[in-house]
Amino acid sequence: MEVIQKIIEQKIRPALNAHHGDLELIQVTEDGYLKVRLTGACSSCPGSQQTLKEFVEALIMAECPEIKGVIPEYGVSDELIAEALKRLRRQKIC
Repeated sequence: MEVIQKIIEQKIRPALNAHHGDLELIQVTEDGYLKVRLTGACSSCPGSQQTLKEFVEALIMAECPEIKGVIPEYGVSDELIAEALKRLRRQKIC
């Protein structure tokens, strides 16, 4: 897991940050898959599937042959839901 975090921090995150996006590592499954969530601009980019397959997955699998693939996790993070609720509660609803 530390090796994967290092690859994300040093190689993947800088490239995604350059496009106002990021990657959240969710889990390494018992059967050898990496679950991730694209965030920021990458989460809604039309090329996100290509980015995951041709960049993230290719890089991870080249450096960690025990990883069988990358599985995207879609949905809203708990942090985003909490932030939305916080903003909504600040507004006065008539």
